[in-house]
Amino acid sequence: MNSPFFLDWVPDLTEAIDEQPLTVTPETRLVHAIAQMSQAYCTPDWLWSEDGADSLEIDGQPTIGASPRIRSGCVLVVQEQVLLGILTERDIVDLTAQVLDLECLTVADVMVRPVITLPQRHVQDIFAALFLFRRYRIRHLPIVDDQEHIVGVISHESIRQILRPANLLRFRRVADVMVREVIQAPLHASVLELAVLMAEHRVSCVVITQQDAEDFIQPVGIVTERDIVQFQAMQMNLLTTPAELVMSTPLFLISPEDSLWTAHQEMQNRRVGRLVVSWNWGLGLGLITQTSLLRVFDPIEMYQVIYNLQTMMESQDSPQSFLELLDNRSGTSRESIKVINKLTVLLAKLQAAQQGVEALLQPSDLTREAQRSRLFAILRILEQMKQAIASHDPSV
Repeated sequence: MNSPFFLDWVPDLTEAIDEQPLTVTPETRLVHAIAQMSQAYCTPDWLWSEDGADSLEIDGQPTIGASPRIRSGCVLVVQEQVLLGILTERDIVDLTAQVLDLECLTVADVMVRPVITLPQRHVQDIFAALFLFRRYRIRHLPIVDDQEHIVGVISHESIRQILRPANLLRFRRVADVMVREVIQAPLHASVLELAVLMAEHRVSCVVITQQDAEDFIQPVGIVTERDIVQFQAMQMNLLTTPAELVMSTPLFLISPEDSLWTAHQEMQNRRVGRLVVSWNWGLGLGLITQTSLLRVFDPIEMYQVIYNLQTMMESQDSPQSFLELLDNRSGTSRESIKVINKLTVLLAKLQAAQQGVEALLQPSDLTREAQRSRLFAILRILEQMKQAIASHDPSV
């Protein structure tokens, strides 16, 4: 558990907890809950510093020293310290698509229950959190103590905010995890139509497109779930408001060949949760989202990385190919032998890691602790490979 590679690779989930989540009672009017969510988005991060000392503005902007506040993008429904339900941005989009009169509803009428939670004692286990996200197709996970009292909320967004370069993001491309089926709509589509598209396809955004001078479809803007929440809070007429008036534009486009770390940095700098991926002069479209970034911690994704590395090493530059090449030569340099030895050792370590991941993916009666022990063994192998590559010493 104290493996340095593990500590470098996996983010500390305690840093991702929103310790002051929005809470309402079941009797709260739905429009008031939506207004609270919208206000939380619009509140500058520097206002949340504990003593206000960091709230100095320069040219109307907060100073860099301000303490940011992680926001979870949901409302928890609580009564007498008991968690009864949850309301998320996606829920608001679904209600919008149904064209319901939100003025007549209370939070109790529409909240999701029962709520999937994570015990505080398991908060260090990112794999447990990711399993719950994936198993229940959720993006917000309340953390509770042994008395079932709320400690905070972890979300895809809050985890993304604490990622570091060592979290494998520098070694993966956007193309590896991007969404390739992008839901699109024209400039004249109404906001209500966009909400319906989001609800039908279970997506968090719609990319707005238009034809260019050569009749190619080009992305020009985007509307997200969070936008829908804010439009509802503003009591906007969603049926008559076209996407062109409210979309976020111009778009910042990212390439499929960019690293996930580049994508993460752009999300941080632009304070967004998704980026449009474009290639072939706009003919190809994709999306990279916060959910996409978290796939680097999926055991199946880990297996794919190892498989790709192994395939690469078994190609023409593999030890076997080197040996075949040297068999046809009269002499072998000492440096060539060193290369062969190093590649052989690395290949063996890759095979061991691959077998370990394959075992984890198989049905097993092992306890959680035993599974974690196997995972740490795999991480130690990968750490040894990392050291071997860095030191050019295959014996590490």
